[in-house]
This record gives sequence, C-alpha cells and structure tokens, in this order.
Amino acid sequence: MSITEIKSKRAGDKYFKIDHLSGLTIYVYPKEGYNSAYAIFGTRYGSINTCFSVDDGAKITVPDGIAHYLEHKLFESEDGDAFVRYAKTGANANAYTSFEKTCYLFSCTDKFDESLEILLDFVQDPYFTAQTVAKEQGIIGQEIKMYDDSPEWRVMFNMLEGMYKHHPVKIDIAGTVDTIAEITADKLYDVYNVFYNLNNMVICVSGNITVEQVLKTADKMLKPSDKRKITNYFEDEPYEINEPYVEQSFPVSMPLFNLGFKEKADRILNEKQLAQTDILLSMIASQTSVLYRNLMDANLINSSFSYELFEGPGYCSVIFGGESRAPKQAAEMIKQYINKLKNQGLDEKDFEIAKKAVYGDIVSSLNSVSSISNAIADYHFNGNEMFAYIDAIADTSFEDVSKRLAEMLDVSNCTLSVVKQLESED
Repeated sequence: MSITEIKSKRAGDKYFKIDHLSGLTIYVYPKEGYNSAYAIFGTRYGSINTCFSVDDGAKITVPDGIAHYLEHKLFESEDGDAFVRYAKTGANANAYTSFEKTCYLFSCTDKFDESLEILLDFVQDPYFTAQTVAKEQGIIGQEIKMYDDSPEWRVMFNMLEGMYKHHPVKIDIAGTVDTIAEITADKLYDVYNVFYNLNNMVICVSGNITVEQVLKTADKMLKPSDKRKITNYFEDEPYEINEPYVEQSFPVSMPLFNLGFKEKADRILNEKQLAQTDILLSMIASQTSVLYRNLMDANLINSSFSYELFEGPGYCSVIFGGESRAPKQAAEMIKQYINKLKNQGLDEKDFEIAKKAVYGDIVSSLNSVSSISNAIADYHFNGNEMFAYIDAIADTSFEDVSKRLAEMLDVSNCTLSVVKQLESED
C-alpha cells in the first residue's frame, strides 16, 4: 500500500491518495474544524457500458438500463435495506447512475466510522433473486414513465438523439420498459462481478476525518480483488450530427430549449483543455457576458439559462439551454454571437473577468466537502487531478483560449431541441 500527499500552493491545501492493497484507490481530504464529512464510493460503470469484454474474452452485450437497475438493487440485502442501517447512524445517504459511472454516497455530522462501514459493506455484498428483481421492474418502470413525462428530461435526450447517430449516450440512463424486462438476477451478478471490481472503483472522503480513521475501516471492510482488463466497445460515431432540429409538445407554461454543439471526442479532455474550455464558455455565456445581456434584453431567456461542457468516453458537446418564449430566435442569436467571436476574435477584458470567475469558483468549492469528494472522483475517472486543474486555470493565456475557440463550437454542427407548448404557434 502506498500513500501520496497531493499539495497545492495556490489553494493552500492538501489531500492524500492511497493505493490500497485491495486494489481500491482511496482519496482522503481532511478539513480541520469542519463539522461534517462526506464519502462517495464509485465505479467506472454507467449507462453507456452495454457492450464490453473481460480479459480479452468474447464481447458481452447487456440490456440498456442495467447499470441503473443494479444501483437500485444493491441497497437490498438478505438482512434488510441499507437505508435502514443508515437511519441508525443519522447519515444522509443516496446514489446515482450517470452515463459513465455509478456512485453511492453519504454525508454525516457524527458516527462517520459506522456509516463508512455500511457503505463499504453493502456495495461489496450484492444480493439478487428472481423475486426481488421482478419486483423492481415495476418500480423502475414507473420511474421511466415519470422521466418520459418530464419536459426538462425530454428536451435533453431529444437533443442527444439529434446529435448522436450510434453512441449509447443518446439512450435514456434508465433504459426502457422493454429493455429492463430483459434484466435477470444472473445478468445483474454478471455485470456486478465485472465492473464492481475494486480496481475499477474509487472512494473519496472529505471533512472532519483523518487518513488513519479511513484506513482503519478500509482495512477491516475491503475484500481484495484481482485486477481484470475491461474493454468497452462503441460503434464509430461520426463527427456530424444526426438531426439539426427536434421538437416535442408538452403542457409547459414556457417553451424549453437545448442547443447542443457536437464536438470531436477522440479522448477525454486533460486539465489544460478543460481549463481553456471552461474559461471560454464563461466568456461566451456567463451572466457577465455580452451574449447573456443581449438575450436578456431581447426577452429571449430568463434566469434558467445555463451552459455546460458535456463529455465522457466517446462523446463531447457543449450545451446551452433554458426557458425561452422563442427558442429558435435564442438559438440563432447564440450561433450568430459565436460566429462573430470566431471572425472578430475574443476580448481580453472578457478573458480576464472569466478567468478570475472560473478560478474563484473552483477555489471556493474547496469549502464544500461534497464538492470536494465529487470533484476528485470525477477527475479520477477522467484521468485528471483537481489541483492540476486549478494550476491550469491560473496558467491559461488569452492565446490559449482563442485557439480553443477555433477548435470547437462549429455552428454548422449543432442540434436544437425544443419542448414547445401544446397548441402553441411558432
């Protein structure tokens, strides 16, 4: 076992990376004087991982939605539900499945050791039967229908379906009623045994804890696992979008839109590319930007307007969206503004403002134990490191961001998704 201290002169802080003998990577970020602690236990396994091989064996294909299904079922055991156990320690627990990972987490103000023991126990101890799996199909089926009735959910997935031809990122994380009907206890055990190998996982803990405290519980609870080679397969995804425009009608008080720019996705962005992109997007669309003010002045957006870099294995895009009385006009103004920047260049004053804002956001997030643990887990799975990202922001130049703009945001390669009002006129 090795323990590495990771320090940041700029942030004036440090945390520890532990390569545990079990195969698990553990991060501990002590915050002296804090009253709470937060732990997240994640695996590099999400909704897109439906075709894979193990140790160079034959390809295995599993039903859409099985990662999310597994997340639901893992809380159950022969002895009861993990949430009941957490209730005795007073911890607030949850879990989620995203496109590329599944995470289990808790926060607490006391009895941290007991809560960490519960987390490490139930995630390593699956219990599936034909009866319990069948019971869950109805519950998740209702969840799928609920998301189908959510305009915010549909405007996003309609956009992804418009952008991507083959990549499974366009498929709902929970799958469909038909695909979850194919899930069995044996299939759940099969994917669990592949992706819930500790060598494929990470745990990040921050707050009023110590390295020794975390290691004591880890040494007691972790079950050593042999490292396996997992290969995920995705169909070749072209650079070009699938459809430029998608719309759906919903009983909404105001239309919603997502404008997605499909980007090249050769590999996950490194810290420098992330920093450059985050500063660029802040320059373009933050609340201090010219575009934001112009959209507001034209009454084309409201405070719900947002933007994000959306990337993972084999996919990358930039998304702008929110409520708008005229989504097509809003999207057109965004595209025209980006074209103007590409033709006339960025403003150095805007760059300085955005750089300070992005730097301030990440440094201020170090005051939140949940932000710390979630960020470290995300950086770990993407092969990046949080303090290196902070340094990259500080070292980013105006020329770096100008070059980044030239490489992305192709206005001829974007999809507009609109959820419009029922019986509304365009």
